[in-house]
Amino acid sequence: MAADECNIRVVARFRPLNDSEERAGSKSVVKFPADQDETVLISGKVYVFDKVFRPDSTQEKVYNEAAKEIVKDVLSGYNGTIFAYGQTSSGKTHTMEIRDLLDVSKTNLAVHEDKNRVPYVKGVTERFVSSPDEVFEIMEEGKNNRHIAVTNMNEHSSRSHSVFLIHVKQENVENEKKLTGKLYLVDLAGSEKVSKTGAEGQVLDEAKNINKSLSALGNVISALADGTKSHVPYRDSKLTRILQESLGGNARTTIIICCSPASYNESETKSTLEFGKRAKCIKNSVTVNEELTAEEWKRRWEKEREKVARLKGQLSRAEMELERWRRGETVTKDEQISLNDTDETLSTTQSMISLSTVTSSVLSPAASVVGTVLPVVNPILGLDTRSLNVDEWEKERSALYQQLDEKDDEINNLAQALERFKSQTNEQDELFNQSRKDNENLQAELNRLQQESESAKEEVKEVLQALEELAVNYDQKTQEVETKSKENETLAIELDTKLSSLNGIREELESLREASQQHRKRFLDMVLVLLRDVGDIGTIMGGQMNEQKKPTIENLDQADEEFTLARLYLNKLKTEARSIIARLSELELEKVDHQKGIGLKDKELDEAHLLIQQHEAKMRSMLESIKELEEKKRVLEQTQDSLNEELVKLRAQEGHVFIY
Repeated sequence: MAADECNIRVVARFRPLNDSEERAGSKSVVKFPADQDETVLISGKVYVFDKVFRPDSTQEKVYNEAAKEIVKDVLSGYNGTIFAYGQTSSGKTHTMEIRDLLDVSKTNLAVHEDKNRVPYVKGVTERFVSSPDEVFEIMEEGKNNRHIAVTNMNEHSSRSHSVFLIHVKQENVENEKKLTGKLYLVDLAGSEKVSKTGAEGQVLDEAKNINKSLSALGNVISALADGTKSHVPYRDSKLTRILQESLGGNARTTIIICCSPASYNESETKSTLEFGKRAKCIKNSVTVNEELTAEEWKRRWEKEREKVARLKGQLSRAEMELERWRRGETVTKDEQISLNDTDETLSTTQSMISLSTVTSSVLSPAASVVGTVLPVVNPILGLDTRSLNVDEWEKERSALYQQLDEKDDEINNLAQALERFKSQTNEQDELFNQSRKDNENLQAELNRLQQESESAKEEVKEVLQALEELAVNYDQKTQEVETKSKENETLAIELDTKLSSLNGIREELESLREASQQHRKRFLDMVLVLLRDVGDIGTIMGGQMNEQKKPTIENLDQADEEFTLARLYLNKLKTEARSIIARLSELELEKVDHQKGIGLKDKELDEAHLLIQQHEAKMRSMLESIKELEEKKRVLEQTQDSLNEELVKLRAQEGHVFIY
């Protein structure tokens, strides 16, 4: 199918003044004629584009007038591209290293060309979708993975270009006709001046790469707009190589140049408008991406074969006419071959040549027929025989491009290997640092355990001293208890003796009461002495006996009461003796408990010593692991140095290839 030529469509969109520009006192320097939607004036200069969108234009209006036709063309089988171009912070998006935004692990991807010389990115992620929602989800995922940074002109400045490809495939179930269309959505990072953005460090390096790739894009557009240059520098940048089909190739392209109306950005706005003005002169040759059925190919082949047969007949008549002229015969005008018919037939033959080139596997006989026809046509019509040299040059250039692609793959693989080694080195460094931290933690833990051990030793010493004091006190109490026991036994014996004597005296008193008052008085004196002795015994025993009232006989009439009081006093004396014996038993139990506590403390001390020994052994093993990790790190550094040397050699070899 013949290709249609169409110019790149350029539309300009101006955003409103933002808050920072209003605070800085910037004014709008852009004027829009009231009756013209294709014209914009800035500083008295008129710029004309396919469409100019004012600051109050809605997203829906921009889509309907700038992108809707491209989308329809894609659904009709054409390739389409929508650019967003402008300075930084001009409203495009609300180094040149190719990264996969749908798979962040894929970096530094290479650009190759297929058999039809169409560039593509090798290894980029492709996903099948079944609804518009899935398309928006994938676009949002890529947007989230895109690198942004803060500059003086834009808080969300894109630090990379973004290319999103929607590949639409259609098939008519009735006639089995297949159409394919590609829609490129290109969001270019903004051109910027370092003096305005204040970029520094990594952001400054990214700005240099962005401006470099945009400069290469401008060179390509200038070469295409000139129309007289035979070479277009697509290979100066990976960006222009990827977009080769969109710039001067098989695609309907719309460039949306986004501008700021502020006086502060007047120079950048003029530069952007000049860029769009040059791009408007570029012409693309678009064709429908149609996949024909076998019957359609057969029908077209029959048609081309008929044209070839007709061409053969014309060639035969031309040979006969030439022979007659050589023999000196005169050929009348009616018998001469018409050159117009020959040109028409030759044009059909050229269409057959392109057809056979596209489908060489299906229509291989066409190449042989054309090969036999062309040598006859060339002497008659004067075709340029240097096409063979051009073909050889094309083959040689294709071979060189193939070598460049292979070298790109090698460099890509080496770069990925270097990244892996760097990541391994970083992991080893992290392990080494982690081991060092663990060692420091273990050292701190060991110091803490040593401090706890020292404090435990001091506590054990204090406990031993307390136990020694308790043992001394226990011995003293034991001796006191033994003394008290002996005294108690003596008192018990004396008490028994006194009781027996008292009974005897009581009997004598009963028998002699009426005998003599002197005997009574003597008896009372003896009882008084006995009670005094009992009181002394209570005083010696101490405790509650000191609080107990001692029995005395002050009046003979109260002798019975005093004897009752004496019996109660003796019972209290027995109870006190029993309590002393029970206290002695308790002291013995306390002694046993203290001995058990001493055993437990000794056991804890042994466990602490064992834990200290285990930590010391663990420290020794960690030191050995650190030595092994240092040795591995040294080996990896040597490996990295050797790989760097190989990479330098490969780059040197690549440089020699380019010189050749």
